[in-house]
Amino acid sequence: MDDQVIDAIRQKLADAIASPLPTLTPRELDTAPVPGKVHAVIGMRRAGKTTFLKQCMAARASSGTARDRLVYFNFEDERLAGLAAADLGVVLDEYYRSKPALRRQHRVTFCFDEIQLVQGWEKFVRRVLDSEEVEIFISGSSAKMLSREVATSMRGRAVETVVTPFSFREFGSAAGLSPDDDQLPGARATSAWTACFDDYLRVGGFPELAQPGLRSRQIELLQGYAEAVVFRDVAERHGIGNIEALRAFVRQLLGQPATTLSVTKLHADFRSRGIRVAKEALLAWLGHLEDAFLVFTVPVATRSERQRQVNLRKLYAVDHGLAAAFRARSAQDLGRDLENIVACELLRRHCELAYVKTEAGNEVDFLATTRNGERHLVQVAARVLEPATLARELRALDEAAAMHRGARRWLLLGEPLPAGMAMPREVTAVPVWRWLLDRTVVT
Repeated sequence: MDDQVIDAIRQKLADAIASPLPTLTPRELDTAPVPGKVHAVIGMRRAGKTTFLKQCMAARASSGTARDRLVYFNFEDERLAGLAAADLGVVLDEYYRSKPALRRQHRVTFCFDEIQLVQGWEKFVRRVLDSEEVEIFISGSSAKMLSREVATSMRGRAVETVVTPFSFREFGSAAGLSPDDDQLPGARATSAWTACFDDYLRVGGFPELAQPGLRSRQIELLQGYAEAVVFRDVAERHGIGNIEALRAFVRQLLGQPATTLSVTKLHADFRSRGIRVAKEALLAWLGHLEDAFLVFTVPVATRSERQRQVNLRKLYAVDHGLAAAFRARSAQDLGRDLENIVACELLRRHCELAYVKTEAGNEVDFLATTRNGERHLVQVAARVLEPATLARELRALDEAAAMHRGARRWLLLGEPLPAGMAMPREVTAVPVWRWLLDRTVVT
């Protein structure tokens, strides 16, 4: 290996150990060690994967791990260009060269960022897991480190952590607020949290936009995030040359979240606008965009495979802020944004999602099934100002409850119910922002 490359590795290792661990907004993700497994940290670009790696290091340090046993190493460095899998062992050898007493005696945590840039990295990681006393985190761009690829390449040796844009609780933490799981906030805290939620609705959860100084560039930054996915994670990766159609497809998807998606109608619309693309290509692109964590879809609740095929899926963005960057705001968008926020939160709480279509033609936004099998029917409403509106929402929940007996019923509201409106005992009505703060429900 070239001496200059070895010198670069030594310098990066020295800097990694000497650098103080930054104070970061806590991410509410599991950082517990899993013996014999590599932690694969995945998610959309700019969601905070690198920050999460450093948070994991900070958690180890606060638990008593010495700083020199916590190593962050980023392979996205021009000095390491051309590094091969056979060269990766040098990183460990150079580290233990300066810390010989630690080798195979004390656990060392290595966080390898952008390791996918080195062809064949998987064999190196598996070998190190088997031969050294280490804990390993890996992360990188979603273009080359998709969930199913990590699972395949690591052959059951990986546990995955999906890093999403900030939840509302995390967004509040970044703003200096402290959510409490065991006690609902008092009047003063309520005012602070409702104002914070208004802010969250406007800008979304991408960590960079939690900085007030960047709010004026919100649209530019969010569109840039989507462009990075379009070019790096989809077009380059899958050899797509029809960039005009791909961009139009992404704009269409992100501009209408929390709606049923008909690729057939989209294809007809594109054809009428002179955008030439095959329907099969649009279906493939949708899969690629889901793989890149930009969007996700939710099926209708049914045991019938035929019904799943006949009924359209509902589309959601990984963050509601992306939708605001690709449309002009209207009053109707509030309901869609709230529904998108709830969908993302239910996924963070590890729920399996479907939407319910009743025999009478009414719809309930989510049938959420938790890991322990509990079921929740969740209806999201931006405003319920009239008794007739409330009756319509409750009727849909009643019809869905008859189809899914035993499911707990929720009505999540963008604004409080007007005084005097009665709520049935079997339905829990709560503001969306307050539900988002309470992690003890639907989890």
